[in-house]
Amino acid sequence: QVQVVDSGGGWVQPGGSLRLSCEASGSIYSIYSMGWFRQAPGKQRERELVGTITRGGVTNYAMAVKGRFTISRVNDQNTAYLQMDSLRPEDTAVYYCNVVLFSSPDKNYWGQGTQVTVSS
Repeated sequence: QVQVVDSGGGWVQPGGSLRLSCEASGSIYSIYSMGWFRQAPGKQRERELVGTITRGGVTNYAMAVKGRFTISRVNDQNTAYLQMDSLRPEDTAVYYCNVVLFSSPDKNYWGQGTQVTVSS
């Protein structure tokens, strides 16, 4: 069993910042990648990539957030962070942490989701 807990969402005005946290625990030998996806209001079946980071520190970001969001990771704590700066109303969504293990690369583990709302 693998548990993923994401947290840190909230309300912020446009141009503001938030930091999300993600911690994985349970039957984990080694994590390949950690990252975030988001689901905007009204798009119930569409969960889009925000960004990911591998164990080696290689990052991949969606074009919509590149230059504004930064992912970091603490490998020995199975923890990752998403620093979100210059937030825009279109960033409003539920953000889900995603974890992929070396032992099961075809399986995704998800957090419960944390709401981020950007509005004035």
